[in-house]
This record gives sequence, structure tokens and C-alpha cells, in this order.
Amino acid sequence: MIPYGRQDISQADIDAVVEVLQSDFLTQGPQVPLFEESIAGYTGAVHAVAVNSATSALHIACLALDLGPGDWLWTSPITFVASANCARYCGASVDFVDIDADTGNLSLPALEDKLRRAELANCLPKIVVPVHLSGQSCEMAGLAELAARYGFRVIEDASHAIGGRYRDAPVGNCAYSDITVFSFHPVKIITTGEGGMATCNDAALAESMRLLRSHGVTRDPSLMTAPAHGPWYYEQITLGFNYRMTDLQAALGLSQLQRIDEFIPLRHAVADRYDQALADLPLKLPRRMKDSYSSLHLYIVRIDTADSALSHREIFDALRERGIGVNLHYIPVHTQPYYQQQGVEYDPLPESAAYYREAISLPMYHHLGKDQQEQVIAALREVFGQPE
Repeated sequence: MIPYGRQDISQADIDAVVEVLQSDFLTQGPQVPLFEESIAGYTGAVHAVAVNSATSALHIACLALDLGPGDWLWTSPITFVASANCARYCGASVDFVDIDADTGNLSLPALEDKLRRAELANCLPKIVVPVHLSGQSCEMAGLAELAARYGFRVIEDASHAIGGRYRDAPVGNCAYSDITVFSFHPVKIITTGEGGMATCNDAALAESMRLLRSHGVTRDPSLMTAPAHGPWYYEQITLGFNYRMTDLQAALGLSQLQRIDEFIPLRHAVADRYDQALADLPLKLPRRMKDSYSSLHLYIVRIDTADSALSHREIFDALRERGIGVNLHYIPVHTQPYYQQQGVEYDPLPESAAYYREAISLPMYHHLGKDQQEQVIAALREVFGQPE
């Protein structure tokens, strides 16, 4: 089975982890701050806060922005559930904005329309979470203008997008947002096994997130309520969590980061081959927008149901039967039983519904060999009855 995504672990990665295993620090040591500094430097952000998953990063980002009961967070329905769940962890409510048909990202016209209606009803969101689906940035400049006009905060869910660029600047520099969140899950662009990172340009936000990731405990005298009793002294000054990244993970991430600028062009080469080989099939191929350089975490095609004799499910099953590990990213979050039980009357989201009826993620990773990719292409052509 050719998987839809796969990590690329080199001998240098293994050596970096072994070096930590042989050191005095397995959990909290020098590698974590080095990884944070490297991600901040790579993205152009002032601060980076490493955690054990992107889900944890989303959670503490929401808490740092004071999201809580009575507040609303809006996000895209075409994302993993964590983009919405982070609000529920804080006791806030969640609503969804329909997607753009071309990119699968949050639609700015749909967002603006929803904001106008919400302002009249006095229920504007406190936070909006745009999701950079497949690694292609949302239209962040326009979103930032709406944020300034309507007074909401912005967390970029860039779980797919490390290494991507928007308007020729790295995703994660937070030029148009308060906080950006990355994922380092094994199928992402670079991996730490499990892990995540939040970047921002606000020192107070970074300090809050660092405190929240580590039980709310500090040894910083400037944050304590009393003089230290001795060198052992610490205080818990808020309710936090054990969301810390280990030195083992950070060492792997540092090593992987050295190759990220090799990984992204390789993914574009894979996408270029797909674009050329699949152009005549009844598929809607992903669009790469001119103001965005996607990191291409995913290559999502959509079945042109008007021209295809086969259903979405039939095509999916036929590819799996041929050893092609296709997947579907994602089931619209608002249709999940948990969200259906929240008592929220969601707007009709026709583009998201159409996306779910049509989308299939093809194998996409930077070391996908040409022979393997030819198997994927040949299987698709065979399924559609158009062998080469």
C-alpha cells in the first residue's frame, strides 16, 4: 500500500536523537529552546513556544487570548476536529464559516457576510481560526482587515503549512495574526514524532503560553507573589497543563528543519507530475494561488461528478483495492455527532458539503518515488477507464 503521507527519517535525524539519549537531558534540556529559536528564525516570528502537539498549541493559544465561556470561536468546517475543539476546552462556543471552492480554505466573502449578520445580532466571535488546508495559506491580509474592523483575534492553524509562504513571507511570521500554530506529526512536512509549536510577536502572549504549557508553574521571581524561600522555590500562579515537548522530540525537529528547504520543492515536483498526468481525467485538481507558496502537505483532488460514471465512494474503494492509500481530509466538523449535539443552528455550508462529496487525498510526500507515483497515476487512469 502506498500511503497518503509518510515521514522521512535520515541517519542525521537518528544520530541527533541518539545524542540526546546519551546526554543528561531527555525531557527539559537545551534542545527545546534551540528548536524554538530555530523555528522563530525560520518563520520570522519574534517568539516560538514548543509543545507536545498542535492541539495543545491551539488550546493554550485560545487561553492566552482569554477565550472562555460566553465567547465564540469561528473556524473552517474542513479541518481536523482540533481546530474547533480548542474552543470547547476553554468553555467557549464554536461556529463555522464555509470554504472557498477553489482552495478549500475559509471563504472571505462568507466570513464577511457572517460577520455582518453577527454584528447585528451582537454575537461576534472573539477568535477566528483560519486553516491553511494542504499547506496553502488563507488570504490573510483580507482576513486581518476584517479582524481590525470587527474586533476579533486571529489564530492561524498552520498545522499543514510549515515551510509555506504568503506574499513572499514565511507562514508563521504572524504579520496578519496574533498566533500561528504548527504541527510536527509524522505525516506533516517535518516531524518531531508528535509535537507542535506556537509562534507570535507579542511577549506577553508568549509568556502566557509558556506558563500554560508547564502546569502554570514558574521559577521567575518577577512573576512570583512572594520572595523565594530558597533555590528550590517555585510557584503555581495559574492553572496549566503538561503540554511540554521533550529534548528527544526537539532534537529530531532541529535535524529535520535543516532539510525543510529541500522537502518543499520535492513536494512541488510531485504535484507538478500529478498536474500534468491527471489533467484530462474528470478531476478538479488543486489550485496553487499566485500570492501563496504552498508547503503541499496534501494533494487533494475532487471528483467531477458531472463527468464521472463512478461515485466518490466507488473511486475511493477502487484505488484502495489497487494498493493506493488514498484518504479523505476532512469530514466537515459541524456534521460530527458531538457538534450536532451542541444546540447551535449552523448556517448552510454548501461548499463544504460539496467538498466532502468529492474530495480524495492522493499520496503526497517528498520522497514519493517516480515509480510509486506512476502506480498512483496508472491506478487512477484505470479506474476512470482511461489507461495510457
